[in-house]
Amino acid sequence: MRESGRRERSTGLESEVLPVMCLFLSLLLFGPRVVIIFWWIVEPLRWSVAFDSFFLPFLGFLFLPWTTLMYVLVSPGGVEGLDLLWIGLAVAADLASYAGGAIGGRGRVPGYGSNTGTGSPS
Repeated sequence: MRESGRRERSTGLESEVLPVMCLFLSLLLFGPRVVIIFWWIVEPLRWSVAFDSFFLPFLGFLFLPWTTLMYVLVSPGGVEGLDLLWIGLAVAADLASYAGGAIGGRGRVPGYGSNTGTGSPS
């Protein structure tokens, strides 16, 4: 084989693309809460830069996981401009997940949760 003598320069973006892609694939497979735990274990410094205490990310983990993930993604450079749009979309995704659960809960399984069953106490 003949070497071309040409060198390809690295822009340093390769190190940024791989973790983001791993996070994206994990997000698709497991959901936002598992990604929060995984990302916090792998990159705790980023989380400590984004949040001053443990309390706020813990509440985000419980109630607004998409918003918490997006905030950690955009916050190290400061939240401004289009970052607010991304955080707004994450809030919309959290609200949609709660709304979807509420709408999906309307369909009832026959015989489940009704007081007319034979085994219900009177």
